[in-house]
Amino acid sequence: MRALLQRVTEAQVAVGGEVIGRSGPGLMILVCAMAGDDETRTAALAAKVAKLRIFPDEAGKMNRSIRDMGGSALVVSQFTLAADTRSGNRPGFSTAAPPAEGERLYEAFAAALRAEGIPTETGRFGADMAVSLTNDGPVTIWLEV
Repeated sequence: MRALLQRVTEAQVAVGGEVIGRSGPGLMILVCAMAGDDETRTAALAAKVAKLRIFPDEAGKMNRSIRDMGGSALVVSQFTLAADTRSGNRPGFSTAAPPAEGERLYEAFAAALRAEGIPTETGRFGADMAVSLTNDGPVTIWLEV
């Protein structure tokens, strides 16, 4: 599983002009299931996200997790995180999980994050989504398990 985390003051995702998910303050999480991923990796990624200390403490140091600060998450599927750009000018996506498997693991990741105690909303897998957010910091972290 791959994820790109952005610390946000707010974030939302809309489909067809209708807002279907929102978060903030907390994390905007773009997530991609890779070929060969399973529920073990999904749970490991959710646990890592819940414990990752990227929020400021009273001294302004990144020493608090999303759980510690009572934040929420917006999780959006993003198969383009699997982009292979090593050759040519057009990215390849053959390392991404097949769509049905990707959707299942995306939903499992969101459920695992909720099980970690993080209020979590989602986008819609495979939809043309409009995502907006306000970065906090900015802090952007790449995770892969």
